[in-house]
Amino acid sequence: MRRETPSTSPRLTVIVPVYGVEAFLGECLDSILSYDGTDLEVVAVDDCSPDGSGAILDAYAARDSRVKAVHLLQNKGLGGARNAGLEHASGRYVWFVDSDDVLPEGAVRAVLDRLALHEPDVLVIDHAVFFPDGRFEPKPTAPLLGDTPVPLHLSQAPQLLRLAQSACTKITRRGLLDEAKLRFRSGLYEDSAYSHPLLMAAATIDVLHQVCYLYRQQTPGAITSSVSKRHFDVFEQYQRLFDIIESAGGRYDVFRPELFRIMINHYLVILGHGARVPGPLRRAFFRRMVEDYRRRLPAEGYTVPGGQDGLKHSLVRRNAYAAYAALRSVHRTRQRLTGGPVTAPARIPVQRTATSRDVAAGQQAASADHAG
Repeated sequence: MRRETPSTSPRLTVIVPVYGVEAFLGECLDSILSYDGTDLEVVAVDDCSPDGSGAILDAYAARDSRVKAVHLLQNKGLGGARNAGLEHASGRYVWFVDSDDVLPEGAVRAVLDRLALHEPDVLVIDHAVFFPDGRFEPKPTAPLLGDTPVPLHLSQAPQLLRLAQSACTKITRRGLLDEAKLRFRSGLYEDSAYSHPLLMAAATIDVLHQVCYLYRQQTPGAITSSVSKRHFDVFEQYQRLFDIIESAGGRYDVFRPELFRIMINHYLVILGHGARVPGPLRRAFFRRMVEDYRRRLPAEGYTVPGGQDGLKHSLVRRNAYAAYAALRSVHRTRQRLTGGPVTAPARIPVQRTATSRDVAAGQQAASADHAG
């Protein structure tokens, strides 16, 4: 029998983009619909999925009126499918849930209760990563915030920009997306050009210190874990992010140092992952990273991370790809021998501030290093 709900507008719309996930889709939808309230709707977008996912969506929509099945006529990718879901969303708040992930029991109720408490522009939730072997790794926000009271404005806790970029951990007032003209762009790493502008645009950010999202790690075929030149998309996403900063009339300039550091760290993570950037393209990826470092280094500098991460930042500043490749090779060899992460040498400075003067010095060093 089909479950019918009242015609009043729901408070929360969960948008689920769907592509090639028939093995996980039922588990995802069941975890959302375990909440039986009528103030919820689910907009599930079939992005021309090649498997039976579309039929699964139709079956759920046929038995629960809270579910809207949207079938796209051509594949739009994750960002495009999310945007299509927004066009069909009628809730005051929207929550993006990827179709291979799940919500823990009680998550929807906890989110709705917290939204009712403060009515924020954005609600940030804790999440956990779960693995095929059953392991769970919680990713709490509390260590970032410390004793900072919430709700807050990002200027009170700019370190929130260091949170996982995923849109799935940020429940958002629907109207804010229109006011800030925020939508997802095509390409990989689309959350980079979405989540940071979202937090900067929000007048109030609330935080729920409860795991309300479970991210499935190592889904077979996941593009972000596959060797592909598409990983170069990340440069376009950060271009879009900094274009937003440039067009904000100085309102977001205070966040430049933090976002610059995040950008370089993100590039280094992608390049350091052995199963992402193809070998012949690694030097070109590093070169693009150097270009962005020099073009976007804040005039006031930024706080360089400590340890081995800081050393990598220094090598980027110097355009020293050969030294970076050697460091990475040594690091990976030591990991294989020890069976775990390698502790950075104690002699590397803990933290310092890099400035445009350092870039000029790095350019001179690079010519001697022959690392272009």
